Amino acid sequence: MKRRSLRSMSEKAGLPPGTPVFGGERKAEETRITVMDYDEEHVQAWEARSVDECLALKDTPSRTWVHVEGFQDVEAIEALGRGFDVHPLVTEDILNTEQRPKTEVFDDYVFIVAKAVRFSETMDALEVDHVCLVLGKNFLLTFQDGRGDLFAHVRTRVRNARGIVRRAGMDYLAYVLLDSIVDGLFIVLEKLDDIIAEVEEEVTGDAAGPQTLARLHVVKRQVVTLSRIVWPMRDIAVGLTREESAVISAAMEPYLRDIHDHAVQVIETIEAFRDMTSALLDVYLSGVSNKLNEVMKVLTVFASLFIPLTFITGIYGMNFAYMPELHWKWGYFAVLGVMAGLGAALLLFFRKKGFF
Repeated sequence: MKRRSLRSMSEKAGLPPGTPVFGGERKAEETRITVMDYDEEHVQAWEARSVDECLALKDTPSRTWVHVEGFQDVEAIEALGRGFDVHPLVTEDILNTEQRPKTEVFDDYVFIVAKAVRFSETMDALEVDHVCLVLGKNFLLTFQDGRGDLFAHVRTRVRNARGIVRRAGMDYLAYVLLDSIVDGLFIVLEKLDDIIAEVEEEVTGDAAGPQTLARLHVVKRQVVTLSRIVWPMRDIAVGLTREESAVISAAMEPYLRDIHDHAVQVIETIEAFRDMTSALLDVYLSGVSNKLNEVMKVLTVFASLFIPLTFITGIYGMNFAYMPELHWKWGYFAVLGVMAGLGAALLLFFRKKGFF
């Protein structure tokens, strides 16, 4: 991720500030724009074929939610930003998928950068979607670089008028989307908890090996990734409550505090996972060290047994002519007996000392 971030920043070198340049991994093959225009009584939803369809709804009394999926069409995103009077630097941050989560309050709108996290279909990697929200008085622009509509369930709520989402303002819809992103983190944490439990069984079992260590490192990287994403997301709600904005009503403060509380809960869980993975790594390394000690203990016992035997055979391997035992009839058997007795004595000594 760090290399991709540096690459995207290097592509902007020499360009004027605010120049829209897409930086990051291309996850969608095309840019798809969906529009939802609604009030308390009516709702319309369709897929826009051009940016002009979205701009025509800018000054209408109804509430307009424009969702952009995929950053392939940079010109369309730039035109959408210009049409809704979004600052060029904001458009630049929208296209920069490595931008950290943050909140910026302007006179007529609020800009929010968030990260949505989910597990891949194979459950072996985390997928991070870059999500941006531009909240105006009667409009909400959302941008997502990944594939698949993250907010399909929210769209269903708006269509079916569930809760107060149709009666409330656009600031409440923005809260629902942010709450959906944070709640998605709990799903990731639940799955990650199951994975850590499986790794713990491997570490403490007899089947622990290099594959266990590799899997443990993958889990540690996932925990670090989550920590890097969630910590700044915690400050989003704090920034929205501290900054005065014309597009966020005072009634939204309890909802924003709820997002902050959930983010803190996620952070605490992530920190617990970090401690657990570090402890599991220590347990694994201790187990490897203990196994190595057992092997070294066995090798040491065998080496200790053969040192005196090698000494005896070395003496009788010397080529001196006058060695009395060489011409003795029972010399060979006597030496074997001494060697066997010496080996047995050493084994008893090691046994008494608790070497094995």
